[in-house]
Amino acid sequence: MLVVHVHVHVKPESVADFRRATLENARQSLTEPGVARFDVMQAVDDPTRFVLIEAYKTKDAPQAHKETAHYLTWRETVADMMAEPRRSEKYESLFPEELRWQTPVSTP
Repeated sequence: MLVVHVHVHVKPESVADFRRATLENARQSLTEPGVARFDVMQAVDDPTRFVLIEAYKTKDAPQAHKETAHYLTWRETVADMMAEPRRSEKYESLFPEELRWQTPVSTP
């Protein structure tokens, strides 16, 4: 299981639009067969800072995600909303066990 944390700093005037576009991308991402989780976090003390936590079931799933229409739309939509380039960190999931990641996540 590969888990990617994407750190994003958004321009203050773009927070609402970034949040809306990112939540839509996350909802669509959960329909991909290679995506186990796609969480969107917003900092409590600085609402311009977000972390996307993406959990992928296979080594090929991140690339497949980047080729989807919803990701390409998100990337284009939010490009000018960022205060600085986004950065990502890759992790190997140690716990919970992979089987727990397979549990479907309900979305509002």
